[in-house]
Amino acid sequence: MLLELQQIIVKPGQQMLLKDVDWQQLENILEEIGEKRAARISYSYGWLEIMVPLPEHEKDKEIFGELVRILLDTLQIDCEPLGSTTLKNERMRQAVEPDACFYIQNQAAMIGKNRVDLNIDPPPDLAIEIDITSRTRFDNYEILGVAELWRYTQKGLEIYLLQQGKYIKSETSPNFPNISIVELVNEYVQQCLTIGRSQAMRNFRNWLKNNL
Repeated sequence: MLLELQQIIVKPGQQMLLKDVDWQQLENILEEIGEKRAARISYSYGWLEIMVPLPEHEKDKEIFGELVRILLDTLQIDCEPLGSTTLKNERMRQAVEPDACFYIQNQAAMIGKNRVDLNIDPPPDLAIEIDITSRTRFDNYEILGVAELWRYTQKGLEIYLLQQGKYIKSETSPNFPNISIVELVNEYVQQCLTIGRSQAMRNFRNWLKNNL
C-alpha cells in the first residue's frame, strides 16, 4: 500500500528524507504541499529532504529579512526580495528554499515575477539561511550558482562567497561594501532579542542614517 503525502506528519524541528525522487515527483510534491506551508524542501540528485522549522527559526528569518530590506532601502539600492521561494533547476537536478533571498544586481530581470525558474532566470544575488533548527545545504546553493550566502547560527552571522564553484568564508559582503556587515547585523539581531524587534529596528535605522 502506498502512503499519500498528506498522511505523513513531520513535527517542527524535524526532517524527513526521501530517496529516488524524480523531477516530476518533486514537482507533484511541491504542488501537493502548496506554497502556504510551514515545511521547507531541499532536493539534490533524487534525494528530497522535507523540514519543518521551529518557531524561533521563523522569528529569526523575519528579523534578517527586515534588516536587509532596511539596509538596501537606506542605501537606495534597488532589489527584488523573493522570500522563501523555491529555487530550482531541472537540468542541474537541484532545488532549495532559502529563508530569504534577494535579487540586487539582477533585480531588473525579476521585476513582476513571483516564481523563480533557474533554467531561465539568474540565481539570487543573496540568499539567507537560518541554521538554528536545520542545517544549510551548501551544495544546493553552490550548484545553483548563488553568489553570496548568509548563514546565521547560534554563534552569529557567517558570510560565504562563491569562488570557482565553491563557497569561501568572508568577513565582508560585496553587496554591502565598506560596511562591517557581520558585526552590524549581529548587534541588531541581538538587540531584537533583548529590547524587542520594533525598538531594535528603529535603532538600526538611526544608526544607518547617522553613519552611512
